[in-house]
Amino acid sequence: MAVKIRLQRHGSKKRPFYFIVAANSTSPRDGKFIEKLGTYNPLTVPATIRINRESALEWLNKGAQPTNTVRRILSFKGVLYMKHLMRGVALGLFDETAAKDKFEKWNAEHEVLVANREEAHRKHKSDKRHATTQESVRRVEEKEAAKAQAKVQAEAEATATEEAPTEAPATEGETPAAE
Repeated sequence: MAVKIRLQRHGSKKRPFYFIVAANSTSPRDGKFIEKLGTYNPLTVPATIRINRESALEWLNKGAQPTNTVRRILSFKGVLYMKHLMRGVALGLFDETAAKDKFEKWNAEHEVLVANREEAHRKHKSDKRHATTQESVRRVEEKEAAKAQAKVQAEAEATATEEAPTEAPATEGETPAAE
């Protein structure tokens, strides 16, 4: 029996939510599975991923093959890095405490990176909202300025027509008198 670590779709139409499961490769996508390893919600920014690292690492060590998307998720959460470190321990390159220290260091840096991404997204979203508000205010001010300018021009034209003397237009045969 070949085991795959894959996504199992849940959620409603156009609102996906996934379980990360270890399942027999011949079972249907949303069918029977061996063990639920975690969840993945792609609708949040950044995507929300909850995974049991120990169970996922155990299944990888047993030979389970992750799908491409799950491989990216496991890499993002550090499960594949932990597998890499445990292989180094098995080969005698370093001891288990050094592997755990390396993983903790990587995990701390990774958490900072994710927090920075979330903050950058929040800032971009608020800047975009603020820019949209400023654009709306600018458009309203431009309209008000255009109305005020049109009103001033109308008043100027009205006063100009009152002050201008009316002259009889020259006919074709006559030439205007030079002053």
